[in-house]
Amino acid sequence: MELYEKELFEKVPVPRAVARLIVPTIISQIVTVIYNLADTFFIGRIGDPAMVAGATLVSPWFNLLTALSNLVGIGGLSVMDKLLGQKKLDEVKKVSSFSFWAGVIIAALFAGLTFVFSDGLLSLLSIAGGGNDDGSLGYAYTYLLWTVIIGGVPTMLAMTLAHFLRGEGQAKKASAGMMLGGILNIGLDPLLMFAFRMGFVGAGIATALSNFISFIFLLAVFLAGRKKSTMSLLPKYFSFRYALKVLSVGLSAALTTFLANVSFMVINILSYGYGTQAVSAYGIVKRLDQIPLGISLGLSQGVMPLIAYNYGSGDYKRLKKVSVFSWILAACMAAVCVILFEALAPYIARLMLDDEATVPLTTNFLRIACTAVPFTSINALVMYFFQAMGKGTQATILSICRQGALNIPILFLMNALVGLYGMIWVQLIIELIMLPFMLGMYLTTMKKLGKHKENMQ
Repeated sequence: MELYEKELFEKVPVPRAVARLIVPTIISQIVTVIYNLADTFFIGRIGDPAMVAGATLVSPWFNLLTALSNLVGIGGLSVMDKLLGQKKLDEVKKVSSFSFWAGVIIAALFAGLTFVFSDGLLSLLSIAGGGNDDGSLGYAYTYLLWTVIIGGVPTMLAMTLAHFLRGEGQAKKASAGMMLGGILNIGLDPLLMFAFRMGFVGAGIATALSNFISFIFLLAVFLAGRKKSTMSLLPKYFSFRYALKVLSVGLSAALTTFLANVSFMVINILSYGYGTQAVSAYGIVKRLDQIPLGISLGLSQGVMPLIAYNYGSGDYKRLKKVSVFSWILAACMAAVCVILFEALAPYIARLMLDDEATVPLTTNFLRIACTAVPFTSINALVMYFFQAMGKGTQATILSICRQGALNIPILFLMNALVGLYGMIWVQLIIELIMLPFMLGMYLTTMKKLGKHKENMQ
């Protein structure tokens, strides 16, 4: 770790330190969301709802790569930053090497198993839709092939390396690599789809290629700074010593993303029964909903190294300042997002897919979905707070309750009682149920830290 990064974690005023870490991370998240939207936008220019539905059906499966990256990336980041705060620099190399190579193995297995069982995965969607294939499943396989089976490994490793770089305070370099992939995808989509006349398949190739280039860039950045870095990717440092700790901390972040995408798949399956337009509308809204979620995650992931480092060093006063300042920022950002989405929903809906049957659904879905944004932002910060401190058990319990134990059963219940629109309200219901539990655990933890500090003095 360079002197400047050490100064950033320990002495730079909290607002400046938080800004330095979160601004590039939030920008990176937004660009990533925009490039995900780019696929939907350019596919929508073809004017075929079945194509949009095909990409939508694959989207949650593709997003599982993020869950797997969080398992080793966020888990490794938390453990490494605590070790940095404790000045155990040699141990950091063991954690980083394990996390990277475990990521390689996990990503390769995921891509391979997706290829082997792709027919079964798509058949499940077909059965859910009553066995009526309007062409969307064929598009879904094409998109799955390029984004997950071929492009899955570099996509996951790019995200993992970005977590590593943020762990040493190099948020700008991490964000630059992720933004590079996003910008390339935005440019390659129209080039391959329309200029080279590749159509729908061009969208999948553009995503895979841009993520591969992003991975190469981040790997080059990491290797270029290896002499100054406390981390290492060399296999000789690979050790299982911290494997359980990395995976237990990362499990909560992975479960949050995994269960959210399982919920997304459940909604896809249920909405498939309402027709292609319903799947397309929900897919568009979920992509748009990633903008405020991306801002929230960018903020949470940005402050995570700061929280982990100060927790490891025992500077709980600074940790509390970081936490409070982050909450204020999250509330302000969420309010802006809600206002914009409520006001601009019909215009955004028509921009994404100008189909008379789809626009009203998209507009209504978007206005409902954005009501959950403020509560999602608060709950996300609490989750990352626990992850940063290495409290994997608490974070994992909250993840399971929030996204699995409550979300999926309530989805089926709301679909049965209210129908299509009922499912869109589920996220708000879940966030409101979890909010008092999240805040209660957070306040209890902060009180314990205060008492621990008093006992040490």
